[in-house]
Amino acid sequence: LLNIISGLLSPSHGQLLFNGRNVTNLSTQERNIAQVFQFPVIYDTMTVYDNLAFPLRNRRVPEADVDRKVRETLDMIDLASMANRKARRLTADQKQKISLGRGLVRSDVNAILFDEPLTVIDPHMKWVLRSQLKQLHRRFGYTMVYVTHDQTEALTFADRVVVMYDGEIVQIGTPAELFERPRHTFVGYFIGSPGMNVLPVALEGRTALLGSQRIELPGAPKAEAGPVELGIRPEYVRLGREGMAVSVSKVEDVGRHKVVRANLEGKEIAAVIGEDDE
Repeated sequence: LLNIISGLLSPSHGQLLFNGRNVTNLSTQERNIAQVFQFPVIYDTMTVYDNLAFPLRNRRVPEADVDRKVRETLDMIDLASMANRKARRLTADQKQKISLGRGLVRSDVNAILFDEPLTVIDPHMKWVLRSQLKQLHRRFGYTMVYVTHDQTEALTFADRVVVMYDGEIVQIGTPAELFERPRHTFVGYFIGSPGMNVLPVALEGRTALLGSQRIELPGAPKAEAGPVELGIRPEYVRLGREGMAVSVSKVEDVGRHKVVRANLEGKEIAAVIGEDDE
């Protein structure tokens, strides 16, 4: 998808529009795209400052504006103290921050494409950079397309999320929509930690049948009787002495809460309980 947007691949059908303009047949250069890859793509022999200045000088930006933009970006990626250091002397995560800076230093781009750019960044700096990217998006209105396999990044960073499965788009929506109303079992399982419990059931009116158990679905729309998949978020499963009998197989303490793994009619389900719950 990123290769199609950037012009490295041609779509099999349809058009690619930038703000209503058809750019399907334009070259990569004509599309004015900035791209940040999973691993650093920088000039090791240049200083950190010159790496960031390079794309601006290529476009003949006045030197005063180059200096202003570079120093703003250096502050943002926390490399101001290393501005005059050769890039080859930096660590992998510092080099990747230069790559991020090269994508963000230009204000004239049509879009910035991020291909899992925080993979080599340490966890704390990853959180900081995500927050800064979101602030930049709100401040300058950059169009950002951010590819990630980390659902936390997707849900905290994006206004709208496109979920792809087996090469196809299965749902587009806000983080809340994906969590509350998944339209595909993969979305239900992928979004959330732990993922949604997906149980094969038979439907009778507004009642789901799971083995000998009957699960009432009072708010569900009426549907034809037959086999369906029932999704239940672990956060909405309550443990108690009443209700359906389960066999607990494991309890995982993940810090602020616990995840209970249990067996219900031969199917594994998960429930989220409080840290102090017994």
